[in-house]
Amino acid sequence: MKQVGSLFSRGWTVVYAGLLCLALALVLGQGGIARAGGSLEARKQPMRFNWVDCQPDCRGWVSAVGVITADSPGEFEDFARRRPLEGATIVLDSSGGSVNDAILLGRRWRQLDIRTTVGISVESPTTHGIQARVAPDAYCESMCVFLLLAGKSRYVPEGAHVRVHQIWMGDRADDAKAASYTAQDMMIVERDIGRLAKYTFDMGGAGDLLSLALNVPPWEDLHELSSAELRTTHLSTTEIMAEVLPGAVGPALSHQETPVAELSSKPVQDRMVSQGAPQAEASLKSTRTADAAAPTGAAPLANNADR
Repeated sequence: MKQVGSLFSRGWTVVYAGLLCLALALVLGQGGIARAGGSLEARKQPMRFNWVDCQPDCRGWVSAVGVITADSPGEFEDFARRRPLEGATIVLDSSGGSVNDAILLGRRWRQLDIRTTVGISVESPTTHGIQARVAPDAYCESMCVFLLLAGKSRYVPEGAHVRVHQIWMGDRADDAKAASYTAQDMMIVERDIGRLAKYTFDMGGAGDLLSLALNVPPWEDLHELSSAELRTTHLSTTEIMAEVLPGAVGPALSHQETPVAELSSKPVQDRMVSQGAPQAEASLKSTRTADAAAPTGAAPLANNADR
């Protein structure tokens, strides 16, 4: 009787172990995805900054996901106080946001010699622990494109969507043709275009980027940049992933291999919006970017000039 009980117990132990192995195999077979950011819902929310570990062979990176708001520069400063970010890489997945706050944030990134790319940060459980990688199927739209430009080195993976459009009044972008505008409104838009132009050239961007963006009104689809346009606008400065994510390994790795950061290069389209009274650049909250409709599904923020 004692022996039967012992055999019964060992039998369930084997079954339990088998179920655990099966569960692990299913998780690994499906990618075991635990996203550090990049979901559709996350892209609709105010921008959040998270550190993604990529040990032991990769330094790690910052995941920046969501809409650029008036709070984004301050929240980045709070985040930067918790770890040294000089020379770090920021992985973007954003539908855009406030023009002037994006400019402020971008200038801060350049001071830190930040490197930029587009992607979704993914963490997957493996038999060796958690594996971090960057999936390229992400969106960088509107003012996110100008944050991408802030990187000292910039890498756009194949499969990423970089899209642009015009600056417009933030509270009238949803029905731009039907809205009315004052001379003050036009002055604000012209002023913000000037600021954006100066920023673009300060960051090493080309006039072609402004030309492509400012030719797309808010009632048209965002323009997605081609590979050639990414190069001529100077948004893409390298085709070598390791220049932006040092220590990262290429995408064709199995789950048994060690930490991965996957990436590769592509084009864009975009649209932007403006509103607010003139003031010093450090405290501006005047311009926002209208969200793209279809691909990202990010809902527009009505009557909000700080997008």
